[in-house]
Amino acid sequence: MEETPVANPDSALMASWSVLCVDDEPSILSALRRVLRAEGCRILTASSGAEALALLEAEPVDVVVSDMRMPVMDGARLLAEVRARWPGTARVLLTGYADMDATILAINEGQIYRYIHKPWDETELRLTVRQAAERQVLQRERDRLQQLTQVQNEELQVLNTGLEQRVAERTAELGVAHDKLKKNYLTTIRVFAGLLEMRNGLLGGHGKRVADLARRIAVAMEVPSDQVQDIFVAGLLHDIGFMAVPDTLLAKPVGRYTPDEMQLYQRHAVLGAQSLMALDDMQTVAGLIRSHHERFDGKGYPDKIAGSAIPLGSRILAVADTWDDFLQGHLTGAQLKQADAQTLMQRARGIQFDPEVVDVILQLTQVETPRVVKLQPVSTEGLAPGMVLGKDFTTPEGVVLLAAGQKLTQGLIDRIRRYEQSEGRPLDLAVREAA
Repeated sequence: MEETPVANPDSALMASWSVLCVDDEPSILSALRRVLRAEGCRILTASSGAEALALLEAEPVDVVVSDMRMPVMDGARLLAEVRARWPGTARVLLTGYADMDATILAINEGQIYRYIHKPWDETELRLTVRQAAERQVLQRERDRLQQLTQVQNEELQVLNTGLEQRVAERTAELGVAHDKLKKNYLTTIRVFAGLLEMRNGLLGGHGKRVADLARRIAVAMEVPSDQVQDIFVAGLLHDIGFMAVPDTLLAKPVGRYTPDEMQLYQRHAVLGAQSLMALDDMQTVAGLIRSHHERFDGKGYPDKIAGSAIPLGSRILAVADTWDDFLQGHLTGAQLKQADAQTLMQRARGIQFDPEVVDVILQLTQVETPRVVKLQPVSTEGLAPGMVLGKDFTTPEGVVLLAAGQKLTQGLIDRIRRYEQSEGRPLDLAVREAA
């Protein structure tokens, strides 16, 4: 049996909860309906335990209020059954003072929320039922939120897993892009340095050789990798200031310059640094270029700084640059043997050059043993990715297009073949093959 709830503005739950009143006496059920009507809840009634169980099977109920003394099935047995089958329903027992043993049984077996003595106090009854209902509503809300949280956590875990995978993929993509950008950056620097050397065949390959040697020295001195990179780039571009020097001057060995020519020549370090002024990322390189002709004793140019005041990269470049000039004859016009170059380097130790850098280059050149290689001439059609050039690939004018040690890629091979077509003559490249 059901009674339509009456709205009660003072009830916090209003009609959001329901109560089932069970008693075999109609007058008691009528009294319970009258008392609980003020709560604005939905009220169901049953005159026996069996009827109450049938109602509970049909629809959920928040609170069951049962009298203790009923025929066939008393309140203790009914509430124990409710607990077993509908544990989420609160249970309240109405009992007389003479029924304490049965009440204790109901407490133990039915785990009732509260028991109320008859005759009841209306305020106590209403408060007890309301609190029991609120407890059940809050319990259900807590369960709902816990379940929702679990579902959201599982969804979040799936999203996090996917996000971590996407981050890893994106990081890998950025790593590839960074490596490609770095490679393109160095390739651009090499090309730019090659354009400078096209002005004079005597300078062909000088920047690359100085850059490679400076890098080897820096690595041997355990210079941090980012500084090694700057030293290498500065080596490629250290003579960029020659763009402002007349061709006639570049064609002469430095040892044959007149005083006026030497003054003009000495400007190239400053001009080279100034040419990079607009490039934020090249300011460290510009500083190395400016100081690569400073001397350890302070008698160099352009700033006449000495010792550790000279940037380490510039001290390394000074040694690598002079070493290549010795071997190529740029200073005197006569190429020196390696042993003679080592002797001159030793004499300049601590005077013109940093002693530590000189020690390193002497060690590198002393223990260096040329590797035996076989050079095999290969036509452009026979080139394949992965091959390594055994010597510089130059134009008829002596301009270095590709330096020895360049590893060929398919794109580079395609460009070589297009160059061959533009030249209108067959070309052979010396491919290095380790013995």
